Amino acid sequence: MRGSRGQFLFASAPDSWGVLDYPGPSWDQSYEIMLDEMAGAGYTGTELGPYGFFPTDPEILQPQLAKRKLELLGSFVPVKMGDPAARTAVLERIRKVGKLLAILKAPFLVMADDQSPERNAFSGRTHDPGCPTLSAEQWRHVGKVVADAERVASEFGLDLVFHPHVATYVETPEECERFFDAASHTNIGLCLDTGHCVYGQGDSVREAEKYKNKLRLVHVKDCNAKVLEEARGNKWTFEEAIEHRVFTIIGQGDIDFSTFFRTLAKNGYSGWSVVEQDVKFGDTAIAPAENVATSLKYLQGVVSKLDRAWVAS
Repeated sequence: MRGSRGQFLFASAPDSWGVLDYPGPSWDQSYEIMLDEMAGAGYTGTELGPYGFFPTDPEILQPQLAKRKLELLGSFVPVKMGDPAARTAVLERIRKVGKLLAILKAPFLVMADDQSPERNAFSGRTHDPGCPTLSAEQWRHVGKVVADAERVASEFGLDLVFHPHVATYVETPEECERFFDAASHTNIGLCLDTGHCVYGQGDSVREAEKYKNKLRLVHVKDCNAKVLEEARGNKWTFEEAIEHRVFTIIGQGDIDFSTFFRTLAKNGYSGWSVVEQDVKFGDTAIAPAENVATSLKYLQGVVSKLDRAWVAS
């Protein structure tokens, strides 16, 4: 294991302020104050969030990032992967976001399946009878869409990574395996989200080990196991679970981040971890600025322990 100092870089993201994927009240908050709070907490990077929340004019956004010494990492782009009729719209969306990311020299485009009502009804319970799945034909289409998306992303010099996500058709470890089988002819990497992994009945350490050669970006969430158990028992949608605060300040939930980051270090992972917490806008237990600051302080402590262990060895 090499030293972790400089190996792990931490970024923030707008969803910790309750910014949803589509315009609404959460988009009315000041992005400049948000960037101030990220930088003030000690973060050195941010994701774009949903296209349109931050200014889409790079001549406006780039100076805002630069004066706070924040790097732009990429953008989360959910698309309808299993729908052949959506192919044109999928590629147009990736191209639109990719153009902005390229101008701002962001390295990643984070692709995910779009949430759907039929899968949201089985969030965290995909093994229950009646849960819909993709057909063999749809999986073949997924492989084609990923190849098309990779070509578009490469036009902009972007690294395409895939994010398994709750309430989509690629939520569980088994579905993640099926995805990478379907996309085996591409070089798409993995963006592992610790919170979504646990919600989807996975183990983030096990997934980090399994995909150590594909893991190129990490999203850090913590999860309250008791609330997640209630969510499954009450058959809550993903949004209902978020309202009940299934995700917590990092370090105050039940994910073992010491083992997780030790696994990343052992496998030579080097780069960004995006600290985020899906929350309901305007209904947070503490202010988002305090949330992200406390989370970062905890993770810096985890990394410092790895440093001390490395020096001792």
